[in-house]
Amino acid sequence: MAKSKGGQRARRQARQAKRARAEQQLANVAAAQGSAEGSKKTAVRKQPKAQAPKAQTSDKPGAGKRLGNYLREVKTELRRVVWPSPRELRNYSIAVICLLIVFGIAVWLVDSGVVAVLIGYSGLRG
Repeated sequence: MAKSKGGQRARRQARQAKRARAEQQLANVAAAQGSAEGSKKTAVRKQPKAQAPKAQTSDKPGAGKRLGNYLREVKTELRRVVWPSPRELRNYSIAVICLLIVFGIAVWLVDSGVVAVLIGYSGLRG
């Protein structure tokens, strides 16, 4: 891990040194041209001209096109669905109904127990 960070640091330092040499060469060339012309100009990098902001164009399709795409994707996904056979559907339905009955009874028992404890503690019904 430290080896890779050291390598990154070395590459970064090499890039900085390369930029410094390029800037020095640019300054030397500009100074040579300036002394040849008899003027004292300093090396200045050309700055790119500021471009006018572009008008924002929306690549977003219209509402009708988006709705059409959505419905097409829904149709594609429904083709991929593995539908249960009638026998599987019946078995799943029976399992769900049985679990509803079991959990209903469990909730009724817990509720009855909590009510009995509260009545015994507070003595409101009596």
